[in-house]
Amino acid sequence: MRKEITFFSERANLNIVEQLVDELSEQLCITSELYGNILVCVVEATRNAIIHGNRLDPHKRVYLIVEATDQAISFHFRDEGAGFDFNNIPDPTAPENLEKPFGRGIFLIRHLSDNTEFLKSGTEIRVTFLLN
Repeated sequence: MRKEITFFSERANLNIVEQLVDELSEQLCITSELYGNILVCVVEATRNAIIHGNRLDPHKRVYLIVEATDQAISFHFRDEGAGFDFNNIPDPTAPENLEKPFGRGIFLIRHLSDNTEFLKSGTEIRVTFLLN
């Protein structure tokens, strides 16, 4: 299965990916634990693309490709921003960052998914979850 979605960089469009995860969960009989992990990661990746990648520019788009097999499901996000240095992200568990109200998205994605890849200087991220 392959599905492509494109939407503008508006926070209200987070609903699109939430609904998508709900649909996929039902279609693929995803466990509740895996559903929670997928939902958190997909929402965080979408939020990062909208807010940090496209800087909330409502004219810029977020592109999402979902691919599922019997073994795995992957979400490939692309934004129209300038990218970022994904190898130099502050550790949100460091004492100086614990009380900050932001900066946990990438940390959560890396820890809740089975594989996370950053591509194209940080304008793309592919997040994969094993289904078995």
